[in-house]
Amino acid sequence: MSSNGVTVSWQERAANKRQDCANKIPEEWKIPAQLLAELEAPVLDKKNDLIRGQTIRKSGILTDRELSITEDYQVVDLISALADGSLTAVEVKLAYSKRAALAQQLVACLTETMFDEAHERALFLDDLRAQGKLAGPLHGLPISIKDNFNYKGVDSTIGMICFLDDKAPEHSPLVNILLDLGAVIYVKTNVPQTMMTTDSHNNVFDRTLNPWNTTLGPGGSSGGEGALIALRGSPLGVGTDIGGSIRIPAHCCGLYGFRPSAQRIPNGGMRGCNTSGMKFVLSCAGPLSTDLNGIEKFFKSVFETRPARLDSTVLDIPWREVPVKSKLRIGVVPESSIFPLHPPVRRVLTEAVRLLEAQGHEIIQLTEEECRIVESNEIGWALFGLDQGSKKFLESTGEPPVSAMHYLMKQAGKLIGFYKQTVPDTTDLDPLHKLALLNTHRAELREAYRKIWLHHDLDICIAPPAQTTAVPHDTFGLAPYTTVTNVLDYPSCIIPFGEVGPEDANESFTLTDTQLGAEYDFENLQGAPCSIQLFTPNMRDEECLQIAKQIDECLKSKK
Repeated sequence: MSSNGVTVSWQERAANKRQDCANKIPEEWKIPAQLLAELEAPVLDKKNDLIRGQTIRKSGILTDRELSITEDYQVVDLISALADGSLTAVEVKLAYSKRAALAQQLVACLTETMFDEAHERALFLDDLRAQGKLAGPLHGLPISIKDNFNYKGVDSTIGMICFLDDKAPEHSPLVNILLDLGAVIYVKTNVPQTMMTTDSHNNVFDRTLNPWNTTLGPGGSSGGEGALIALRGSPLGVGTDIGGSIRIPAHCCGLYGFRPSAQRIPNGGMRGCNTSGMKFVLSCAGPLSTDLNGIEKFFKSVFETRPARLDSTVLDIPWREVPVKSKLRIGVVPESSIFPLHPPVRRVLTEAVRLLEAQGHEIIQLTEEECRIVESNEIGWALFGLDQGSKKFLESTGEPPVSAMHYLMKQAGKLIGFYKQTVPDTTDLDPLHKLALLNTHRAELREAYRKIWLHHDLDICIAPPAQTTAVPHDTFGLAPYTTVTNVLDYPSCIIPFGEVGPEDANESFTLTDTQLGAEYDFENLQGAPCSIQLFTPNMRDEECLQIAKQIDECLKSKK
């Protein structure tokens, strides 16, 4: 790219953008050099637990009240306190802005900061409340958004050089809705290059680290959201999910994350790196937070606005209230022989099932043949591969693919190239007939799952969230246990449960030549969060969330 007749390399453009972002953090919010020096360096390669180590508290930058605001309040508590005046929008915005800035300095989770604009909005909201009015059900609530959401006057680079210096002319519809509901949008968060890997690393903003262990990735593609919320730099964030991009960061960072059915939450007006019109697996927007009540509040508030009026990507389906069932029929998705589970993931899933059965719920063990995890991933990755738009965007500026892209493509190529178990080879077909064949097999898969649900009379399924917990950077690869629900378009929820502990120390794990996955290193993974995944059929989002709350309470009571 040329600037005033001078050619500027992609490296210089990226460095300038990072410096511009750093300059927006006030000096008084900068972490003391002495504290940074206490971290094991380099942080990318040395195990630093920023959460249990209370690094943000040790910075001394947050007041006691700001620490309380960011640590002691869940979403619904914040909303209540903002509504009754015990907290002001300005002080809540300031507390979360400062904490987000601290998180950025530690784990590189942000892409854009709108601190000044958020301050003006908070002042407006406090003035409104002084008049006895509230802006809406989310009055004063700080919400972070993934970088692909457009915010007027701010870049949406999605970690790609070609989208630098291209400020959004208007907000995405969901951003407008959240503002109408009273929210304060104050930061945007980091993503992987192309938003298709599970490692949030790109050439513009560099690599987001996992605050539980800086040698591990936070997941992706909503990895900046995961890392920020785990450090309590946001009470609730909005990500997107096309193969696990909400759920994998929630899993890796010890959070709740909900992937709704596509076309229920506004997903239009966003930056993407796909070719226009080439949408074969629908992406969807959804929340990540530290509890399910906040996620429920998000959904109910957004649905109250009739979002289909503002975004043509949304179906006009209102939120339903569903009854609580005292006894659930729960299908258990088994471990795939091609995608074996790390010992802690297997142990946590087994323990969750045991606790649910002990509470009187009926457990139905599904078979590997029924669940067809490998086939669903073959279909998903074959569909993803039909669009080469991201490759063209990268080539337009000469920036190279990051290492996670190489690893992912190698894993996906091995899956499609060597594990064609039920999906016919489409290599020699023209694109139209290839798409038709893949859509036919996806329809057959969806019909098979409908029959599973009917045959077993299921209320919900419990499944592994991934093969692994968070793993070392650039080694996560595929996300087989989340991709299946994207191909099916089933709503899915991540519930944090347990961590890698001493009981996993002596468990062996070896990949064979016919298996895909990451290696298992207990010493490095010890302390990493674990979770379970729940899902229900398409458009039964309300049931999925209601049952998830029920199961979460059951697991909490028995921890």
